[in-house]
Amino acid sequence: MLDFFTIFSKGGLVLWCFQGVRGPAAAATAPVNALIRSVLLQERGGNNSFTHEALTLKYKLDNQFELVFVVGFQKILTLTYVDKLIDDVHKEFRDKYRNEFQQKGTLGLLNGTFDFKDDFMRLLRDAEESSKVRAPTVMKTFEQSLKSQKTVKCMIETRGEKPKEKVKNKKNKGSKKEGTEAVAAPGKASAGDKQLSATGDREELTKDEILQKNREEFFKRHMKAGEKSSRSPKPEAQKEKGKKPRVWDLGNSNAKVLDYSNSATNGSTEACPVEEFDPDIALGDRNREPGRLYDLEYESDDEAEEEKIIQNPSKPSAKKGGLGGMFGMLKGLVGSKSLTREDMDPVLEKMKDHLIAKNVAAEIAVQLCESVAKKLEGKVMGTFTTVTSTVKQALQEALVQILQPQRRVDVLRDVMDAQRHRRPYVVTFCGVNGVGKSTNLAKISFWLIENGFSVLIAACDTFRAGAVEQLRTHTRRLNALHPPESHGGRTMVQLYEKGYGKDAAGIAMEAISYARNQGFDVVLVDTAGRMQDNAPLMTALAKLIAVNAPDLVLFVGEALVGNEAVDQLVKFNKALADHSMAQTPRLIDGIVLTKFDTIDDKVGAAISMTYITSKPIVFVGTGQTYCDLRSLNAKAVVAALMKA
Repeated sequence: MLDFFTIFSKGGLVLWCFQGVRGPAAAATAPVNALIRSVLLQERGGNNSFTHEALTLKYKLDNQFELVFVVGFQKILTLTYVDKLIDDVHKEFRDKYRNEFQQKGTLGLLNGTFDFKDDFMRLLRDAEESSKVRAPTVMKTFEQSLKSQKTVKCMIETRGEKPKEKVKNKKNKGSKKEGTEAVAAPGKASAGDKQLSATGDREELTKDEILQKNREEFFKRHMKAGEKSSRSPKPEAQKEKGKKPRVWDLGNSNAKVLDYSNSATNGSTEACPVEEFDPDIALGDRNREPGRLYDLEYESDDEAEEEKIIQNPSKPSAKKGGLGGMFGMLKGLVGSKSLTREDMDPVLEKMKDHLIAKNVAAEIAVQLCESVAKKLEGKVMGTFTTVTSTVKQALQEALVQILQPQRRVDVLRDVMDAQRHRRPYVVTFCGVNGVGKSTNLAKISFWLIENGFSVLIAACDTFRAGAVEQLRTHTRRLNALHPPESHGGRTMVQLYEKGYGKDAAGIAMEAISYARNQGFDVVLVDTAGRMQDNAPLMTALAKLIAVNAPDLVLFVGEALVGNEAVDQLVKFNKALADHSMAQTPRLIDGIVLTKFDTIDDKVGAAISMTYITSKPIVFVGTGQTYCDLRSLNAKAVVAALMKA
């Protein structure tokens, strides 16, 4: 039974609605609004099905008249006639009101009255009846069965003779079992030899050869095992648990000199030696505006073409005859024609290969092209428009829409809001090994300090050797770039650490409490890198997030990955959901895309990550210095992606 069926325009005007269950008229509003926000506006129309709470929604787009047909029913029901019903209703509604749409246009939608209930009920009855009518199952005749193919001779069994099929099945069983039985009972084997018939059956001889071979192999294995067991085993020293520092032959044996993970040094830089470094190297561009997060920059195709024309103005264009030039210009143009799937398939295939070559995950590239095809199918083209340009423009719009997800993360606004409530703003960084979590955490710390916020870094990577020392070095350099004298005697960045081998969730909790007592504005929690398939480490990460409830969970991923980006994000979100004890588990809130300066125009990882999570890319790492942090510019990424 259907819950509702509604027809509305892409502008949001409801033309006709049917409600199959009793209840308020607005019962279909929330599911349809969720469909519009999550699917239609986010360019995720590759699949014509959408699930919202207990309902399943199926929809169909009419691109010629800009209409949307949506049917909703309970998720637990299996209604086989829904696809046929929505196609029949689409065709009937179009044919009935075609003239009204074509002649009056938008006014026809506003002023028209659509009396479609009788037609809909007739189509619904027809669809339900068609699903009930099934062809009766016909039994096989004797000629169609396997038994009819056997002859009478092959079914006759002689007494005392084993059927050939059973002999073959016994041959296929493990030869090891046959060999052990033969060695354990040699008397039985000799008795079997006496029972051989004089005719010399070929199958029995083959069986004897197999038994002899297995017997020889068994004796060889038995002799080798005896030799190994005769040797006296050496007592193995029990390995002590935990890590041990490596002692070099020519190095200093005193490990205390090299141990910098002293838990008593929290918040102080005096315990660490001052490191000399060049501030210009750490800062990069000195002409930048302090505290500003610049957008990504990329040169579009139009600007590149203009530069080429300016650089080579004297090159003559290829001359063609008058008629030849005119026909060449008009080639491929479509005039007042509805786009079909056959027209778009060659172009979409090229677009899909192009996206995959640009590092977009293959599965997502297919879904994107499918969504664009459904969006354009049936749409009437302009007079001077090619199919390629139309598909390319639609794909560009879809990519821009994907990179601008539903929720926008404004870190500075959220930090100021936490300040008003007199609590620290907590950000947790997670991701796989080697993607640059600690480095980009230091860049974000520098950006926050330049905006006037004090930062406490929680060293919760208690596994990787050198992780605490790396953060201490960043803290020392950031304090050198922003000394307390420049901020009224206030230390702008401190490190909270408890050494190695400790519980990361406990350290994060202590760091947040310490920041609240000391009046820090932001707490940045650095976690250990972990692969998405490592269940114990993913459980520990879920525990850290569930216990401390950070304001923002950022997934750090590198721009070099392709299909791996989808696998990482899906499994990280799944692990956080599975290992969380909360009713509504906390998942990833945003993405930090690193190593963006190493990929040239292969920027497809940005599309893959945003498409699979519907979460925004908050920061983009573009270099080695503290200033190499950017915000995502969707148009710049799409321009790089569409560049040939």
